Amino acid sequence: MKKRIIVFGNIGLLAMLAVTVLSAQSDPFIGTWKQDMAKSKYSPGPAPKSRTETVETQAAGVKYSSEGTAADGGHFAWSFTTNYDGKETAISGTGVPAGADTISVQRINPSTATLTFKKAGKVVLTGRQAVSKDAKVMTITAKGTNAEGQPTNNVLVLDKQ
Repeated sequence: MKKRIIVFGNIGLLAMLAVTVLSAQSDPFIGTWKQDMAKSKYSPGPAPKSRTETVETQAAGVKYSSEGTAADGGHFAWSFTTNYDGKETAISGTGVPAGADTISVQRINPSTATLTFKKAGKVVLTGRQAVSKDAKVMTITAKGTNAEGQPTNNVLVLDKQ
């Protein structure tokens, strides 16, 4: 009887592992992305010197981590976990766009999602991220206001590593 329980337990564990691997393969956002600074546009700027975004499966959702070097040479690193369900989740770290403290991410289709950044309950940045059909390029378009209250209109182009 104990042997049968162990066998079924192992089968269940393998099934959960297979589902996790398959969902990671079917989610084009999963992976490490390096921003192509020459193709990216920041208005009014300045643009960061570098940026890497990592998206990894975590429990039932995904964890986004962004880090790099800001225009002034300082380091930034922030992250959040989402289920692509449009619900707000906290952002932790430094250098978050527009000083946001929460984000909601809603999947539109398998390769496109909308982003809403809020600070103290007020929308400060909205965006859309889309992965190319070949899953090699992710483009993020974002509009909002920066920490100084100026309107921003940015296009970030990231290459899958």
